[in-house]
Amino acid sequence: MRKILPFLFLLLSLNINAQAPQKLSASEIYEKIEKLNFLGSVLYLAAHPDDENTRLISYFSNQKHARTAYLSLTRGDGGQNLIGPEIREQLGLIRTQELLAARRIDGGQQFFSRANDFGYSKNPDETLKTWNKDEVLSDVVWVIRNFKPDVIINRFDHRTPGTTHGHHTSSAILSVEAFDITKDKSIYPDQLEYTSTWQPERMFFNTSSWFFSNQQAFREATKDEKYLTFDTGVYFPLKGLSNPEIASLSRSQHQSQGFGSTGSRGSEMEYLELIKGSQPASREDVFSGINTSWTRVEGGAEIGEILGDVQQNFDFTNPSASLPQLLEAYNLIQKLEDEHWKSIKSEEIKSIIEACAGLYLEAVSNSEFVSPGDNIRLNLEAINRSNAQVELKSIALNPQNRIEEIATVLRDNEDWQKSFEYKVPGDASYTSPYWLNKEGTVGMYRVDNRKLIGKPETPHTSSVTFKISINGTYIPFEKEIVYKYNDNVTGENYENFEIIPPVSVGFLDDVILFPNQESKNIRIKVTAEKDNTKGTLKLNLPSGWQISPRSEAVNLPQKGSSITYTFKITPPSAQSEIWVNPVFETSGETYKEEVITIDYPHIPTQTLVVPSKLKLAKIDIQKKGENIGYIAGAGDVVPEILRQIGYTVSVLNPATITAESLAKFDAVVTGVRAYNVLEELRYKNDELLKYVENGGTLVAQYNKDRGITVNQIGPFPFELSYDRVTEEDAEVNFVAPDSPVLNSPNKITKTDFEGWVQERGLYFPHTWDENYSTVLSMHDKNEGSTEGSLLVAKYGKGHYVYTGLSFFRQFPAGVAGSYRLFANLLSLGK
Repeated sequence: MRKILPFLFLLLSLNINAQAPQKLSASEIYEKIEKLNFLGSVLYLAAHPDDENTRLISYFSNQKHARTAYLSLTRGDGGQNLIGPEIREQLGLIRTQELLAARRIDGGQQFFSRANDFGYSKNPDETLKTWNKDEVLSDVVWVIRNFKPDVIINRFDHRTPGTTHGHHTSSAILSVEAFDITKDKSIYPDQLEYTSTWQPERMFFNTSSWFFSNQQAFREATKDEKYLTFDTGVYFPLKGLSNPEIASLSRSQHQSQGFGSTGSRGSEMEYLELIKGSQPASREDVFSGINTSWTRVEGGAEIGEILGDVQQNFDFTNPSASLPQLLEAYNLIQKLEDEHWKSIKSEEIKSIIEACAGLYLEAVSNSEFVSPGDNIRLNLEAINRSNAQVELKSIALNPQNRIEEIATVLRDNEDWQKSFEYKVPGDASYTSPYWLNKEGTVGMYRVDNRKLIGKPETPHTSSVTFKISINGTYIPFEKEIVYKYNDNVTGENYENFEIIPPVSVGFLDDVILFPNQESKNIRIKVTAEKDNTKGTLKLNLPSGWQISPRSEAVNLPQKGSSITYTFKITPPSAQSEIWVNPVFETSGETYKEEVITIDYPHIPTQTLVVPSKLKLAKIDIQKKGENIGYIAGAGDVVPEILRQIGYTVSVLNPATITAESLAKFDAVVTGVRAYNVLEELRYKNDELLKYVENGGTLVAQYNKDRGITVNQIGPFPFELSYDRVTEEDAEVNFVAPDSPVLNSPNKITKTDFEGWVQERGLYFPHTWDENYSTVLSMHDKNEGSTEGSLLVAKYGKGHYVYTGLSFFRQFPAGVAGSYRLFANLLSLGK
């Protein structure tokens, strides 16, 4: 009988620090043995981060012990950000890491396609046209051929186009199409150089009552044999958590979307409708009728018998007692002809052997950031904490595969440490997100390296391979090089080991506006990523634009030091919009990249290397009023842009505002989703409306109807909806051409709606009180017009404006017309 510790409690590790070496408890080792003995795979498939059903992913991973993965076609780049100002590609990077954090909790793997989340889409025809349908389909086939799932589960229904986000339906359409072609060698034959064809056994749609008109219709439908019904509310004694509790912890990683979830206990039923493939013999098991034991691979029966005995007799007080059988099974796995399962199970059993032997292997750099060609110091550590005969034979420094012979016995609990010089290859690529390395299209990221497609992040190639002999069996353990430091408050910390340019050149602004002929200063921050950085900083401008000085000499003696240089720019007399790039020249090399760091506590710190650029816009723009009060919402750059237009902007603490304190402002603006994220507005909205009543102008930017902190946002009722106009070039008509919004101080014409990005607007009100007047009418193709994008009301002596127009996207993109229109909103009553 296996020995189990009484009163064993296991705390689920929520450590976001994926760089730290694994330190598995006996319970976690046992769970890995359970997974080692299950040879079945399930792939969950949807469109975005947060679309996944974390209850199902956790259930399959932790209850069924299956290889479980989520394929999100996009990285969520087109959404909104509740935790900071990042949008588009940087938001996609945050959400990528949030998904990886979620998978570390629920036990799944994560994949992506090259599809770019270009924003809300109302039907799959538009989606698949904006995406390159063939390329995204090839990515789905590629992931299926590599992951080789027995079961595929779609989050959405391929048969109901137009009833949900076009990305949602498209994900199901592509999945259904891929199911029938992954086995065909003539389709995407270039993939077969790296993988092999595959045919999943069955496909399901993860249905629920949401997809039916009422509960009765749902209950009747799910009586059919093609529906599987099973309880995912199981409790895991080794974890001390229920499956729904794990799922809620996983879902709560989507912090940029505000999806914090409270754990639950008790029964949680899930429903799967069979779409394709064989009917399971049991309506409670997606793997019913599929061989998920070791006998599914030739030569696996003996391995299964050995590992079954390991599982049955596992000693929680002495995991190393399993080492002889684990090593025997490892050697047999190396002889398997099935390369797919050989590769997977080799890595799984290696991690179990490592944990059972109490092995701790680590490769730490003395520097977090290095550049190609740099020399660094590597500190290596190895320790055996078992009575097994363990010897460190050699180490290999990768990618140069430099072999260092060691030949030292690792005796029980005797630490081995040694330092080595490590040279970063001169042609090493920067460790930046691979899908952002080359410019793509609105709908697709460009990835030329076939092997990278599908991966959640750029693989780190800098590693150390420890060649270890355990009881005479040689096993290579590869460890990524990491950076480790001690913090006086938080203690031991790990970060990624990053390869970046030797110098970072970045603008401190994204857009500089010139509303008149006055010169403005632009700032460029130069950061040395190595000692003794010297060179010349230049900024080349086209004819008509003037710059002073023409260049600056840069001398940064220490790595990590920075200097911000200021250039005076004088615009041309005519309207002009240009993009400019800084150029840093040193020793015959030219650098134009900026190193950006994204740092939030719930995800590992992210570093990306991007071309540095700045938009300069000479715009004919007038304003009335000077002082603006701004109540920040969920993160945007509106205050910065207003300052560039020429306003004095004060960011307000909503907890302290009163109608009297607001009286000094010509207008007050609430940031995007302020009424969703600021609890203080529950008590202070009356003060804002008193300010309007006393003669002020209040401009409220968009909110979602879910989670509003007040019963009524405006002075008169209106009802928010999911109405939106997703086509950024949708025609805009003026329903009130004489409105001051369109005439003062700037004359707004249809040209002001040219060049908008991603969308016109979102979450428009669809009903409103008669005291509101409408100004604009717009609609997507084949839809009726909506006038809810901009509501204006006279209230008391002042003006109230509610707008769902996406100024928060247009401002950082430098869309001139959006600045002019917003200036008019702030000028009402002046």
